[in-house]
Amino acid sequence: MNKYIVRTSLVWLGIVAVAAAVLYFRLRPVHLSAFTHSAANAETQPVAAGPAPSAEILSPMQPPKPETTALAPLQLTPERMQSIGVKTGTVEYKQLSADIRATGTVDIDEQLLSYVQVRFPGYIRKVFVNATYLYARKGEPLFTVYSPDLVATEQEYLLARQSQQALSKSTVDGVASGAASLSAAAEQRLAQWEVPQSELQKLKDTGKPITDLTINSPVSGYVTEYNALPNMYVEPSTRLYTVADLSRVWVYAQVFQDDVGRLKPGDAVEITVDAYPGRTFHGNIDQILPQVDLATRTVRVRLVIQNPGLKLKPGMFVNCDLKSPLGRQLVVPASAVFQTGTKQLVFLYKGEGSIEPKEVLLGSQAGDDFVVLKGLQTHQQIVTSANFLIDSESQLQAAAGSFLPPPPGAGNAASQINASSAAQANIDFTTDPDPPRKGANTFRVKLTGAAHAPIAGASVTLTFYMAAMPTMGMGAMSMTVQLKDQGNGLYEGNGSLGSGGTWQVTITAQKNGQTLATKQLRLDVTGGM
Repeated sequence: MNKYIVRTSLVWLGIVAVAAAVLYFRLRPVHLSAFTHSAANAETQPVAAGPAPSAEILSPMQPPKPETTALAPLQLTPERMQSIGVKTGTVEYKQLSADIRATGTVDIDEQLLSYVQVRFPGYIRKVFVNATYLYARKGEPLFTVYSPDLVATEQEYLLARQSQQALSKSTVDGVASGAASLSAAAEQRLAQWEVPQSELQKLKDTGKPITDLTINSPVSGYVTEYNALPNMYVEPSTRLYTVADLSRVWVYAQVFQDDVGRLKPGDAVEITVDAYPGRTFHGNIDQILPQVDLATRTVRVRLVIQNPGLKLKPGMFVNCDLKSPLGRQLVVPASAVFQTGTKQLVFLYKGEGSIEPKEVLLGSQAGDDFVVLKGLQTHQQIVTSANFLIDSESQLQAAAGSFLPPPPGAGNAASQINASSAAQANIDFTTDPDPPRKGANTFRVKLTGAAHAPIAGASVTLTFYMAAMPTMGMGAMSMTVQLKDQGNGLYEGNGSLGSGGTWQVTITAQKNGQTLATKQLRLDVTGGM
């Protein structure tokens, strides 16, 4: 029993020792002697030394800057210009008027609203216009009113007139004039209460007070508010009718805040309505209201529009064309401007296919033209179409011209190689389909000698290259295709082109380590970017 206990204890002690050794070797610090020994044979570097001058360090949080290819002047053949649809125009001065289009709603002109009230307390007897949106003509009866105060004043007026007639021949000094002044004062009081002249004349003719005074409409228009009811007691503060004259209306146009700076009161405006096709209503800007709608970022612009025939109804939805004169400005067609995202370009046409990109500073757009602030002069010829293709062509030529020149003496060697190559082989390049397209294509090269004899057993390589186009967010693309010998001097291979456009193709044919021929050409690929 004791032997068994001793044996078990020794086993567990061994396990614990092995575990302790493993932990020690894993957690112990790295000894520097190995590094010191390995660095003894290396060249000593300063502690603060940075990377080598040719090294480029990129932070993992900072992506590399995209390559930007400068634009270069380019030369196009007449056939090439016709194939891509190049058209030209002229930089010139024009009288411009900025057209700002907006939507709006028709509203009542508040300056043409009329309110019907009485100047004395009383009771309404009869109501003739008893509904809203009825049309009331000027002078048309609206209602009749009975007022005890008015009747009392009328009686005073009649008595004053009788006294004036009776005392007009009095010889007593001041009697006749006093009676006349009393009559005039009573008549003036009736006039201040806005008693119509027709009712006052009727009072003079009949000599009896008018108990039911008729109140007429002051203007012609539609009744938009109606509060007159029979037997209702009214006071001077009671608004009985609101009559709107719609011969002129307001239109509130919703104009984006970016366009408000080009508008001013008095500018001409044209209004069209879907309800009346071909009909145009004319007016002017009355006021630009000093508040921006936080939801739509628009500013309400109040327009005054003449409304012949009362065609425009309050609440109607209309289309507004606000015209802001800009004066005489130097302009280019909008189709001539190429927007890169960071700058604005115009392509100058120098004649005979010579095209030069020009960076310009443009102002606001007016219709189909841009105002030129800097970079162009009048009468210069510019390209007005196919700008995207010309931009691609210019970047391609700039990329082709950015290669470093060969070392001294390389030109002579190259000329000797080309001369010998020209004597040894001829390259005939074709594609399937023709023209090639974006995606998979088949490329064929026919390799023949000086006597048009096919050359077999050669190594034929195709190198495709397209320059970067930063304006489209595209980097440079390249592809290499190794053609296989099909016999009888025919070499064939397949490749996939990643984009449409113009590619630079370099064809190299070698045999037994010697270059038989090289050929460079441009390949137009269909299918878009």
